[in-house]
Amino acid sequence: MPSVIETINNANMKANVVPVRSGDIVRVHQKVREGNKERVQVFQGLVIKTSKRGGHLNRMTVRRVANGVGVEKSFLMHSPLVVKVEVTKRSKVRRNYLTYMRDLTGKAARLSGVDFDRASVNAIPEEVVPEVVAEAEAEPAIEAPAASEPAPSEAEAKDEKVAPKA
Repeated sequence: MPSVIETINNANMKANVVPVRSGDIVRVHQKVREGNKERVQVFQGLVIKTSKRGGHLNRMTVRRVANGVGVEKSFLMHSPLVVKVEVTKRSKVRRNYLTYMRDLTGKAARLSGVDFDRASVNAIPEEVVPEVVAEAEAEPAIEAPAASEPAPSEAEAKDEKVAPKA
């Protein structure tokens, strides 16, 4: 019998988490609240560490250099603030924690790329697709107000565009 904590953690886990590895270059879309407004901010960088894969505490640390200063952010993959994670490039590395990348700049900081199918990595798993379709069908469609004048036919629209200049 699972404990109360395990039940809550399993209920809050996302079904469509992208498999991210160390050495990947990712774009993380994160919700940011500023006052009363909420927007999505994108943070793109190199994944230098992943931990607790498969669990509800699945975490990744992303590093980028902004204005000559190294910036590292840690993201919980199952957090409701993380909207989307896109893998843009996958590199071959032999370690999980790439601390040596902090000291490298320029050409020395390049990692050898590996071919991968970006569409399959960033795609929603098949078992989630029916749920998304069902949610989309459940929402009522907003219809545009009917126009009082009929739209011009294609022939009339072409005549207006080709009209000679005076």
